Amino acid sequence: MEGYLHLESGNQYTGVWMTGRPLTEAVGEIVFYTGMTGYQEVLTDPSYKDQIIVFTYPLIGNYGINRFDDESTKPQVAGVVLYEIAKEPSHYQANKSLVEYLKSWNIPVLAHIDTRSVVKNIRSIGTMKAVLSSTSCLSRVGLIQQGELKVEKVATKKALSYGEGNQHVVLIDFGSKKSIVTSLLQKKCRVTVIPYFAIEELEALHPDGIVLSNGPGDPKELMSLLPKIKQLIMHYPSLGICLGHQLIALALGGDTEKLPFGHRGANQPVYDFVTNKVLMSSQNHSFVVKEESLNQTQLKPRFINLHDDSIEGLMHESYPILSVQFHPEAHPGPEEGGFIFEEFLQLIKESKGRNVHYA
Repeated sequence: MEGYLHLESGNQYTGVWMTGRPLTEAVGEIVFYTGMTGYQEVLTDPSYKDQIIVFTYPLIGNYGINRFDDESTKPQVAGVVLYEIAKEPSHYQANKSLVEYLKSWNIPVLAHIDTRSVVKNIRSIGTMKAVLSSTSCLSRVGLIQQGELKVEKVATKKALSYGEGNQHVVLIDFGSKKSIVTSLLQKKCRVTVIPYFAIEELEALHPDGIVLSNGPGDPKELMSLLPKIKQLIMHYPSLGICLGHQLIALALGGDTEKLPFGHRGANQPVYDFVTNKVLMSSQNHSFVVKEESLNQTQLKPRFINLHDDSIEGLMHESYPILSVQFHPEAHPGPEEGGFIFEEFLQLIKESKGRNVHYA
């Protein structure tokens, strides 16, 4: 059964529905992911909320879906575009095929699409809206949708507690990946996860440090939180990841901008100014911190992306604040950035040892 991918630019592609004809059209921002593996983690990453994802690797789904690799409780994408999908997975942990999994969540999959052409369009024109439809006739006006606060859809609605470690870390949830909590638990932390809208209640939890999580959307949609975020990160040792990194920069007077087509993949090279080394990183973001906006913030670049020189991480000259644009917990991707959690915990220990009271 034929289906159609309509881009806001006017380009149209014809493919085949793998999950049956959808009941409604899937509308979202179209992005592409360059990794060969990790599709289960990608599909369930809250940062992809309501996006239509194009997988550039030509065969997706060969190892199926398992019970262990979800980053949230369900797939977050609006739709999937790919060239070929494996209907019969081959892996000892697989309990269903990718087609079965996405069909059970009513996520449309359009296959046999020329994904190279789609990606070339995105790279030349920039990220845009798209529609997955069963009709070849679609007005471009119908592609434009009003923006929504996606963080609201994916953040936890109540506080959650994990572990019994000596260091108490509060994770402010803007749409966090499960692997962030897992990484902190592996470092023997006690973790409390709170929704972003409960940020005023954080101090009553008496944390040793705080983490601002990843999440979907434009960080400037959360401007109302910046005064409180500034107060908190100047009082507690802090780590920002992806969206959290951008919010730290904004809270301290920096600025952000949208990349033409973002970074989404598991092999992004990042240079570390402290160690003078390059690490491979897992990334998923559209927005970056503008380097020229940091002059009056006391924030300085810690990492840069070697593809486009964009900021990949920050550190503060006076306060124990560390942030990264990439995902140190990986999943999917290389785990070379895992040392970031160790550095964050070291900041906590040093702050305790000096018994420092921050402003």
